[in-house]
Amino acid sequence: MKTKTAAPYRDASLPVKKRVEDLVGRMTVEEKCAQLMGLWNGGVEDFKPEIFSDPAKMKEIFGNGCHSVHPAPFGIKDTVRMRNAIQKYLVEETRLGIPALFVDEGQHGMMRPESTVFPQAIGLACSWDPALFEKVYGIVAHEMRSRGTHHALTPVIDICRDPRWGRTEETYGEDPYLNGMLSIAAVKGLQGDDSGKVGRNNVAATLKHLVGHGESEGGLNQGPANYSTRVLRDYHMPPFKMCIDHAKPVSVMPSYNEVDGVPSHASKWLLKDILRGEWGYKGMIVSDYYGVDHLFDKHFVCNDATEAAMTAFNCGVQYEFPQGNMYRVLPELLKKKKIKKEDIDKAVEQVLTFKFSLGLFENPYVDEKQAIAVSKSLLHRKTALKAAHESVVLLKNEGLLPLKKGKYKKIAVIGPCAKDVWFGGYSGEPYEKVSLLDGIRNKAGNGTEVLFAQGCRLTINTTLSYFNWKYDEIRFASREENMKLIKEAVKVASGADLVILALGENEHLCREAWAQNHIGDNMTLDLFGEQGELADAITALGKPVVLYLMNGRPLSINKLAEKVPAIVEGWYMGQETGTAAADILFGEVNPSGKLTITFPKSAGQLPMYYNHKPSAQWQDYISLDNKPLFHFGFGLSYTQFRYGKPVLRKSTVKKNETAKVTVEVTNAGKIEGVEIVQLYIRDVVSSVTRPVRELKGFARISLKPGETKKVSFDIIPDKLAFHNIDMKYVVEPGDFEIMTGSSSRDEDLQKTILTVM
Repeated sequence: MKTKTAAPYRDASLPVKKRVEDLVGRMTVEEKCAQLMGLWNGGVEDFKPEIFSDPAKMKEIFGNGCHSVHPAPFGIKDTVRMRNAIQKYLVEETRLGIPALFVDEGQHGMMRPESTVFPQAIGLACSWDPALFEKVYGIVAHEMRSRGTHHALTPVIDICRDPRWGRTEETYGEDPYLNGMLSIAAVKGLQGDDSGKVGRNNVAATLKHLVGHGESEGGLNQGPANYSTRVLRDYHMPPFKMCIDHAKPVSVMPSYNEVDGVPSHASKWLLKDILRGEWGYKGMIVSDYYGVDHLFDKHFVCNDATEAAMTAFNCGVQYEFPQGNMYRVLPELLKKKKIKKEDIDKAVEQVLTFKFSLGLFENPYVDEKQAIAVSKSLLHRKTALKAAHESVVLLKNEGLLPLKKGKYKKIAVIGPCAKDVWFGGYSGEPYEKVSLLDGIRNKAGNGTEVLFAQGCRLTINTTLSYFNWKYDEIRFASREENMKLIKEAVKVASGADLVILALGENEHLCREAWAQNHIGDNMTLDLFGEQGELADAITALGKPVVLYLMNGRPLSINKLAEKVPAIVEGWYMGQETGTAAADILFGEVNPSGKLTITFPKSAGQLPMYYNHKPSAQWQDYISLDNKPLFHFGFGLSYTQFRYGKPVLRKSTVKKNETAKVTVEVTNAGKIEGVEIVQLYIRDVVSSVTRPVRELKGFARISLKPGETKKVSFDIIPDKLAFHNIDMKYVVEPGDFEIMTGSSSRDEDLQKTILTVM
C-alpha cells in the first residue's frame, strides 16, 4: 500500500467544496481528464480474476483513476468482489486515491442477475401511478446501491411518437405531461427525494435522451429527428424541463440522433443555450455510449476522433461513456488550447463533488451479505406483483372476463408467449419468475385441467442474455416448423372449453437496434411470423378466446379485435407475469391500467398520436379509416364508472390566475375498482395551430360500488401556455375547452369552456 499524505481533501470534517478545491489543485492534467472518462473495454468488460494480481495491467487500466466503471454481466458475489477490488486498488495504489463511481442500467429493475424485474417501462407507465413509480425506482436504487452502484442510466423519458421504434418499450409513452410527471417520480425514487442530493440507499439518475430520440425517421433507432423548434419545445422537451425543475436529476444524457443537421452530442444550442442557459441545469452532462464516436464514424460532422472529442467537449458533453475512446486526447487538446482549462476543471469539480458527497473517500466498499439480503427482500417481490397488476390494460371484454373458477373444465393456454417469460430490453434476471402458463395453472384450481401448446415460435436464438444487447443475428423459426406447431395447437384447443391465446413479441423482435445484425425496429405493427395464422386457426374453432398480449409496443391486431371477446394487454410484466395475469383473468384483481400510447390499425397511419393537430387525422384513407384501434388513455375495468360534467369554480380568469375544475365520478358497478380520471385542455383559437387536446392532469381514485368522489384539478397558467407565433411561451387570451373523462376518445369526454382574459 502506498503511503498517502494527510492532505486536506482527506479530512472528512472539512466542507466538500474545500476538499474538492484542495484535490483539484493537486491533480495533473492526465488525472483530471481521467475523471471525465468511463472504463469498460480494456480490462473491465472481460475482467478476469488474474488481472488483479497483474500490477502492470492494473496500472495500465486504473493508474490515473477514472470517472466510472460500467456494467459487466456478473451476479451479486462477483459484482461486489470485483468492485471492492477495483476500489481497493484505486484508493490504495494510485497517487491520489480517488475512488470510482459504478454505473448500471435500471429502467425496470437493475440490469443484472439476481435482481427484481419489474414491468417494462411502457407497461409500468400504464399504471398512471407516480407513487408506485417512486416506490419501484426506490427499490431499483436500493438493489443497485447495495452492490456498489452509484449512477443509474435511467430513466428514459423520450416521447415516443413512432411505435415502430424498438425502444418504444423503454419509454413511458407519447404524452409530454404524463412522461414529465412519471419521470419526476422515477428520479425521486432513484435519488431519494427531489433535492438533487443522493440518499444513502440511492443512486444518481440520468435523464435520457435529449432530444427527439423517440420520433426518428422511419422509426429507426438513432435516425434523424429533424423537427421544428416548436415541435421540440412543445412535445419533446417538456418532460426534461419538468423533471429538472421538480426533481433535480444528477445527470442528463444527449441523444444519438441529429436535429436540423446537428447531432445532439455536437449541439451547443441544445446543451449550452437551452439546457444550461434557459433551463439553468447545474448537473452533469454525460455522453450516450459511443455517442462521441458517432460524430465522425456515423454522422460525419468531424474528421477524426480528435475533432470529435474537441467538438463534443466544447459543446457541453463533459463525460464520455462507457470509456474514453475519444476523450483520451483531451490533454493534447488542452495543450493546443483547443479546449479550455476552466471547462476541464468545472467538470472535474462536479464529479469529485459527487464522489465526496456519497462518502466514497471514507467508505468505498460494499458488503456482499447485505447486497444479497436486499435483493431477496419480500417487499421487492410484492411490489413487483403490485406493479404488474397496475400495468395490465383490459382492451376489450364482452362479458367473458373475469373467468369464474370451475366454469371451464379444460383451459388451453396456447402461443409463443405462454410458457416463456419475456422481460423486454435492459432487463435483469430474477431469482424466480412465473410464466403465464404457470400462473394460470396455479390459479385455475383442482377442478380445471390446463393444457398447453406452443402454437408457433417467434425466434429460435438461444443466446438471449440478460443484457438483451448481444450482437447476434435474429434466427427465425421456419414456416414449416410453425405450421406443424399450429396444427398441434388446434388439436389441443379442440379439446378445451376456453382458450387463452398468448401472442406478441420477444426481446429479439423489439429492442434497441445497434448494428446491421442487431436490429429491433420494425416497419410493421402486425403480429410477427405465423401468429396471425395461428390466431385464425384457433378462433375458427368457435371456442371462447381470451387474447393475451406480451409485447413492447402497440400491435395492430385488427382482425383479432373483431373476433375475440376479450383482449388483455400485458406488455412485459416482469418476474410476476403469470401471477399477475392470472389474478386479473380470474378477477382477484380488477384491472385499472390505461394506455399511454395510441394503438394504430396500421403502420400506414403513422404518425398517429392523440394530441395531433386539427388538420391531421380529419379524413380517412381510401383503404382504411383513420381512427386508432385503441386510444391513448383507454382501458376497461370489471366495473363501470359514470362521470358527471366538469364544473369550473370560475368560468373566466385572468392570464396569471389559476382556475379549478371539479368532476364527480361514480362507481356504477357491483365491485370495487380504480379509475384514472383524465383532464384534457384545448386552446380553441390561437396564433399557431394547437393540438385537438392535451393531457394536463390525471388522478387515480379507488371507488367502492355505488361510491361517488369529487376530483379537482388546478389549471395553472403553465397548463394553458405554449410557444406563440413569436416563439414566446405565453398564455393567449381566449376560450379553452376543458375536458374530463376516462380516455382521450371523444365519446369518453365531457366538456366545458374556460375563458381567459
